[in-house]
Amino acid sequence: MTALGSITHEKKATIMVVDDTQENLVLLATILQPEGYKVMTLPDGKMAVDAARLRNPDLILMDIMMPKMDGYTACGILKADPKTASIPIIFLSALSDPADKIKAFEKGAVDYITKPFNVMEVRARVGVHLELKFLRAELESHNAQLEEKVRQQVEELSQGHLSLITTMTKLATVRDTETGEHIERTRRLCRLMAQLLSKEPEFSSVVNQGFIENIYNASPLHDIGKVAISDAILRKDDELTPEEYERMKQHTVIGAEYLAQALAKSPKNSYLKMGMEIAGNHHEHWDGSGYPAAISGRDIPLSARIMSLLDVYDALRSQRVYKNAIDHEEVVAMIAEQRGISFDPAIVDIFLEHHREFETTRDASD
Repeated sequence: MTALGSITHEKKATIMVVDDTQENLVLLATILQPEGYKVMTLPDGKMAVDAARLRNPDLILMDIMMPKMDGYTACGILKADPKTASIPIIFLSALSDPADKIKAFEKGAVDYITKPFNVMEVRARVGVHLELKFLRAELESHNAQLEEKVRQQVEELSQGHLSLITTMTKLATVRDTETGEHIERTRRLCRLMAQLLSKEPEFSSVVNQGFIENIYNASPLHDIGKVAISDAILRKDDELTPEEYERMKQHTVIGAEYLAQALAKSPKNSYLKMGMEIAGNHHEHWDGSGYPAAISGRDIPLSARIMSLLDVYDALRSQRVYKNAIDHEEVVAMIAEQRGISFDPAIVDIFLEHHREFETTRDASD
């Protein structure tokens, strides 16, 4: 099962585009056809439901606000029908409120693209979801030939590691290059911290090789909830207003809810369990002053306490449109000042003792 094999499938994929505006149908066909896709265009949701049952496309791009039958309704009908339930649906809309995006995911959509379209974003997101669809199909075919125990192990790995970790990392990178780079740096830093903690008597009984592998693979999910935060907030090049900041804080709750739903379908998956812990709690503070639940001390999962410190370390070291990067020594001093306030004192002590290793690991090329 190789990436090359998936790409070959993608080039032959059939994509259904549903929009009541002719200009949008023409534009999306123009964007997708040069990539080798077969494109079907339809003007309303009712026609899309009927056509999907007959043609079984590989992917559907669907507008939300349409006459006769809106996108939410059409998506619900397709997801309720076993013949069409597995077709990935990406919503297209000028609606940018987080509530609209959350509703889209609740209806069964795999993604949400905001109008006006960015050509590279449309192609990238379509490519990612087709790759995932064909990987799942290959996995199902392969699983049929395996004994039950091996099949379960492959399914757990695919659903948790491949589907969510790899794909959501790609999606984050497509939406925001800095977010993608941040993900790669923080996963390396989390692995290093876990390796160091495993040598400490206080943590050695918990931080074993499985924990180290899990935090490396699950840490990219820490900001998964930001897929439901509007671009106006996520990409703002100035300080957020209090109202915008409150909306931004909801990414922790949304991320944990997404992963809880996935975990319910794969309850033994340790990647997902740790990913949910990190996504929901990495902004909690040791003294209870964080969010979203204001929990404190060891009530905060260890994985989230690790991510909390290293997320801040990398963010402070990074250049952003709204701030300058801070040098390593100054960031180390700032973290030391937050010992027992924002951060677990024991984790701060390990960080301070090995801060040069963290500097080298953070700045290493991929």
